[in-house]
Amino acid sequence: MADHGPGTVRHDAGTGTWVLYGRTTAYGLRLTAGSVWHVWWGPALTLDQVAGLPLPPRDHDDILGEELPGEGGERFGPPSLQVAFGDGTRAVEWVPGGHHIDGGHLRVTLADRHYPLHVELHYRVRPDSDVIERWTVLRHTGAGAPVSVSAVDAASWTVPAHPVHRLSYVGGETKVEFQLQRMNLDTGEFTLTSRRGVTRQEVNPWLIVDRADASEEHGQVWSVALAWSGNWRITTRRTLAGHVTISAGSGPGEPAWRLQPGETWQSPMCAGLYSAGGFGATSRQWHAYVRAHVLPAADEVRPVFYNSWEGCGFDVDEAGQRRMARVAAELGAELYVLDDGWFSTRTDDRAGLGDWWPHPDRFPDGLGPLIAEVHRLGMRFGLWVEPEMVNPDSRLYHDHPDWTLHMPHRHRTEIRHQLVLNFARPEVAEWAYTWLDKLLTDNAIDFLKWDSNRAFTEAGWPESADPGRTLTDHTRNLYRIIDRLRADHPRVRIETCASGGGRVDLGMLRRADQSWPSDNTDPADRMAIQEGYSQIYPAITMGACAGDSPSPVTGRASALTFRFHVAMAGALGLSGDLRAWPEPDRREAARLTATYRRIRHLVQHGDLYRLRPAALDRMTVVQYVSADAAETVVLAWRLFTRPREIDVPIVCLRGLDPSARYRDGERGVVLDGAVLMHAGLDLGLPPGDQASVVWHLRRDPPG
Repeated sequence: MADHGPGTVRHDAGTGTWVLYGRTTAYGLRLTAGSVWHVWWGPALTLDQVAGLPLPPRDHDDILGEELPGEGGERFGPPSLQVAFGDGTRAVEWVPGGHHIDGGHLRVTLADRHYPLHVELHYRVRPDSDVIERWTVLRHTGAGAPVSVSAVDAASWTVPAHPVHRLSYVGGETKVEFQLQRMNLDTGEFTLTSRRGVTRQEVNPWLIVDRADASEEHGQVWSVALAWSGNWRITTRRTLAGHVTISAGSGPGEPAWRLQPGETWQSPMCAGLYSAGGFGATSRQWHAYVRAHVLPAADEVRPVFYNSWEGCGFDVDEAGQRRMARVAAELGAELYVLDDGWFSTRTDDRAGLGDWWPHPDRFPDGLGPLIAEVHRLGMRFGLWVEPEMVNPDSRLYHDHPDWTLHMPHRHRTEIRHQLVLNFARPEVAEWAYTWLDKLLTDNAIDFLKWDSNRAFTEAGWPESADPGRTLTDHTRNLYRIIDRLRADHPRVRIETCASGGGRVDLGMLRRADQSWPSDNTDPADRMAIQEGYSQIYPAITMGACAGDSPSPVTGRASALTFRFHVAMAGALGLSGDLRAWPEPDRREAARLTATYRRIRHLVQHGDLYRLRPAALDRMTVVQYVSADAAETVVLAWRLFTRPREIDVPIVCLRGLDPSARYRDGERGVVLDGAVLMHAGLDLGLPPGDQASVVWHLRRDPPG
């Protein structure tokens, strides 16, 4: 069996088969009959075994299993490549163009047999992961007319045929993001998409397929996630015979664009993962991949932060923020984030966006004195910005109305009294980078909260020679700006936000250290939001606040301890008007913050086990385990009780050393690892509603 190693690619020239080997799995493809075909995606097989597998069968008269299906021939599924040549021809016919292997990176080239178009299919595997990265490159190899491109996906994936398939994804809306959905996949096509210019709250660019028999701990699971922060589409197709394909790419609904002679164009990356360990192992493998290969500073622990928005809204000034910062520091915050209202003449959402200088009345000496005070208190300083937006009531819009996305002879739709700046324009992107660079150069800012509070409408650029590129180039220039800022200001960390969780994806997390998954901090809602978020994204990226009660979003009251314990499942933050918290609440908040700081290395860098998912009932239990099984933390939350109901909150832990003994120092309890894993842990939840506990267990030294 061992004719391969993890993170390698093997090739059988006789059959034209390649096999990519992850840590424990294999992905096989084959070049034949004028295209590249899927052969295998599952447990590791030898090269000879994969080379002996048949190509995907036809489904009646329909071609199945192409790695990047185009148009022409008996292709009736969703096309992953749609082009038109100068004479109007839309069909493609491929001939082999060679391949190249570099460690775990495979490039397979196809050339159209008549027209000057090459397509490169790229694959990458790594030795420590079973995630496969895929992307597509187009090359115009001739002269003369450009090639019109309507669609080019990052990848098309094939899931093994089966009588039944089930689909998992997240749905929702603003303030109710990341609601986990599971449904049987029926015959036909099912599409998740965003046409809003950003990733979107209603859905997120990933999905999971299983055979309707997977659980948290068992079952074969296939999943894909797209690394793109603009418009996107993931389409799943299931035939009557049980064949399933998944295609994923950027730019749905956008106008066709032109690939010019000599030009090369690269798609976003789409990652795929096979796991035989159910939904739980799937999540843990995604989390490990994101920490190891996506996040820019994954080895750091995320600081406990305070954000001013819930407590102050737009009503911020230097004196008030100094007072708030003192309380935040007393409670254990390590990062103080000044949110909206600090700039121009901004006192509400009707004016000021685009004019990025400190409010002259609220901060007459600039931000420097407040930043110095925050640093003196032992905290880092963060600042809210919304660089892609502009209010019509601003100096910037008065001087440059042409800088916004717009269409001739059409109204410019205002959402939240703001318009979208066109970052596809080089001068607008350079303007944004310049003022952000100056802001960070002139002020000792440690953290930016990068927000985006509206969808894109009238997304045109009348002066553009190729308007079909506008939204794609906007997102690419957004990435370039953030990348430049991080390179020029390496101390600065970034949070992605878009009215909550509207811009969470692998593309943005490659440049942002954490996200703000929802503006809803009500712990009763956050339990489900955090569970949906955790399907793909790790806790280290998930900002989670304990704030005021009643919740400013839902009006629902909640106990202080319950708020903190729920928020401890991510990167803990504080919010609300801390100045108004009674002294006993402040003392308790400081104690709870100190507890989190003792366990956060496990929450942020450990392996997650969802012991009792929120979808099952009113009680949720999650566990985080260190890589060496020496330490674990258990968080349990019970939202409410029912009369006369027997509730024995005992859960079996996972991932421990069964031969070891584990001690909870706070409780003075010592328990055997085997007992914890097989008989279970009595959580000791207090009686009543909104009950919660934290267990922190460390392995005793041998002997």
